[in-house]
Amino acid sequence: MPSLRLALCQINTVVGDLTGNADRILTALDAAGSSGADLAIFPELTVTGYPPEDLLGRPAFVAENRAVFERIAAATGPCAAVIGFVDEDDSGRLLNTAALCAGGSVVGRYAKRQLPNYGVFDEQRWFTPGSAPATVWPVAGVPVGMTICEDLWFAGGPIPEQATAGARLVVNLNASPYSRGRRSERLAVLAERVAEAGCAIAYVNQVGGQDELVFDGASLVMDARGNLVASAVQFAEDVAVCDIELDPELATNPPRPDRAPGPRIAPVLDPDAEVYEALVLGTHDYVRKNGFTDVVIGLSGGIDSSLVATVAVDALGAEHVHGVALPSRYSSDGSLSDASALARNLGIDLANAPIDGPHRTIGAVLEPLLGGEPSGLTDENLQSRIRGVILMALSNANGWMVLTTGNKSEMATGYSTLYGDSAGGFAVIKDVDKTLVYRLCRYLNRRAGSDVIPDAVLVKAPSAELRPDQRDDESLPPYDVLDPVLAGYVEGDRSAEELVGDGFDREVVDLVVRLVDRAEYKRRQMPPGVRISAKAFGKDRRMPITNRYRSGVARV
Repeated sequence: MPSLRLALCQINTVVGDLTGNADRILTALDAAGSSGADLAIFPELTVTGYPPEDLLGRPAFVAENRAVFERIAAATGPCAAVIGFVDEDDSGRLLNTAALCAGGSVVGRYAKRQLPNYGVFDEQRWFTPGSAPATVWPVAGVPVGMTICEDLWFAGGPIPEQATAGARLVVNLNASPYSRGRRSERLAVLAERVAEAGCAIAYVNQVGGQDELVFDGASLVMDARGNLVASAVQFAEDVAVCDIELDPELATNPPRPDRAPGPRIAPVLDPDAEVYEALVLGTHDYVRKNGFTDVVIGLSGGIDSSLVATVAVDALGAEHVHGVALPSRYSSDGSLSDASALARNLGIDLANAPIDGPHRTIGAVLEPLLGGEPSGLTDENLQSRIRGVILMALSNANGWMVLTTGNKSEMATGYSTLYGDSAGGFAVIKDVDKTLVYRLCRYLNRRAGSDVIPDAVLVKAPSAELRPDQRDDESLPPYDVLDPVLAGYVEGDRSAEELVGDGFDREVVDLVVRLVDRAEYKRRQMPPGVRISAKAFGKDRRMPITNRYRSGVARV
């Protein structure tokens, strides 16, 4: 049976690196051509990287992107390529465009019709939707249509229209950010569009970290019968080559039995491994793409800093990760020994910088101003801020990025110190709630076959250790109670009344809603961090800081 050989070129672009992105495209295109591919497919806005955001407001950037695209198009040969870039219409309005190039020329162009403007997406801010009628172009004799990302998600949209126009394969260029469960959603939508259109779809996704976003790759090809015939790896660059069979009467290219990749199905990560790899890739790319080589982490001997340090080692290598123990007068001996054990297990250096001296000194400075020694929350936050000062000094002196260790449960409820534990360049587990932190640590130990993260860290009660015998559950509900309520309120946009109706305790709901609403000003000042949920703090959730809406609080 005749077939078309595809190369799914999921590459890790860098926003704004037009020349570097062109080099990545041409390298992948060369690999695709060497494999005998008829068509190489690249992600959405391959030339600019995604999302380019307000770079699109600079005419020079748009012009340079077009010039780079033209250079890439001129370099194409027998292997056709579909490449994403920013084009302009006759009125100078910007178009999110896919172009089919072959033999040094641009064969056809398609402008994205469905522009997402929700969650992390702001495409209507910059782009004009395409309006051209459905068009197909021949690739090795096969009629092929082009679409971009959001176009796939609409029944009765561009994909069935292109199938009606004769397309037997529709390519779909994507910059689809990762969130938990996203791969399953994509498969379901692909199956719906294939059933609707009656043709094969090749879905090619970007891979890599861009600020808070992580793109997981996991590109897919589904044939006209709804069978998954190829998939690329998750969280890594890949040029996945596969043959897709076509009905004989719909193709002019003859069978080529000498070409042999056949089905190319990459293994699928389990849910915990998937989240962990997203954290690793997001951390690696944020640090490296912003010009840093090393990071520094305050190691408390607690579960959060243990997970962050492990992620950092897998992302950057142990030689580029530096731990600092910052014990106070309230730190337990177990916290110090647990931090030391973790550092040994990970192979990272660990410095010891006790904070009791500066704590007493600053306390003495404050005493006449406060009318007594600092106490209560003032004294607790003072210790956290001293730690932040020390870590930032190390950052300045050595050029290391500070990785903060706060989790989503803490950020949601404001259980953190501004300019203290929030001080740093990147918040690795900002979107990971506390119960998931524990699950990931247990996953890491299972994966290693040993207690890389010491068992004592997993079993002791969480504590900030800023006062004698402090425990997190003195200030917050237990995390197994707290986190489901947070998920409903923050990610599900459930009202307090709805949460109570779902069976959650009224007092817990009222407390959580109050804490979340009150902490908005803190979250705006937190560093960016890896997005792994469907709604993360930052790009996804944009609540006004000055806000008196409280009608969602449950009342009898």
